[in-house]
Amino acid sequence: MSLFDLTGRVVVVTGGNGGIGLGMAQGMAAAGASVSIWGRNAEKNAAALKTLANGTCEARQCDVSDPASIERAFNETLAKYGRVDGCFANAGIGGGGRSSFIDRPQSEWREMLATNLDGAVLTLQHAARHMRDRAGKGDAFGRLVATSSLASISGTARNEHYAATKGALNSIIRALAVELARYGVTAHCVLPGWIESEMTGGLFSNEKFVANVMPRIPMRRFGKPEDFAAVAVYIMSKGSSYHTAEMFLIDGAYSIF
Repeated sequence: MSLFDLTGRVVVVTGGNGGIGLGMAQGMAAAGASVSIWGRNAEKNAAALKTLANGTCEARQCDVSDPASIERAFNETLAKYGRVDGCFANAGIGGGGRSSFIDRPQSEWREMLATNLDGAVLTLQHAARHMRDRAGKGDAFGRLVATSSLASISGTARNEHYAATKGALNSIIRALAVELARYGVTAHCVLPGWIESEMTGGLFSNEKFVANVMPRIPMRRFGKPEDFAAVAVYIMSKGSSYHTAEMFLIDGAYSIF
């Protein structure tokens, strides 16, 4: 059996009905995993599910800003598959530079934290509890992954609330890597750079923005969701068993140029 064969593994991907989340889900499904896509939009969920090359996959409606919705989706996924081996807390919203730090209303802060931070933490908590309990029964294996951002390590004017949630995820994942290692659970963050998605669609249609940013990307292209398929497969595989607490920066070398 290949180190990267994911047959028999069950993976949850929040926000898996589009963009980076769907790119990761497609990669893992192609490698044999049963992937449960969680998203708020039922139509998008159904369309995304059709793109997964594995008949054992599913899609569930879930709003990660609602704790009850997370608990329900996790319990239903567990009831169907009997286990969850990987949890990719990918769902999130962008700040979009709507307000300056000085003028930003509390409502924008709270909305951002509820989805990007609280939603990710609660999702990971459900998965971690299940993985710990399963390890206690002699089945030690788990992968916890959060989608962070290049914004977590760079200066992002007018987007401090977004950057704050992603920086917090970096710290939480490192702590989980240490706390849960004894249960065979690894924890990682994926830090995307400038990636083509619904979240960035407005920016990428701005010719001035593209003219300023593209020359700073050594690979001379924006990233695509499919650029995240292989790293997701690697993380879920046996091949990454001794690799944990990584910040996978996938940005075409933008950050070091």
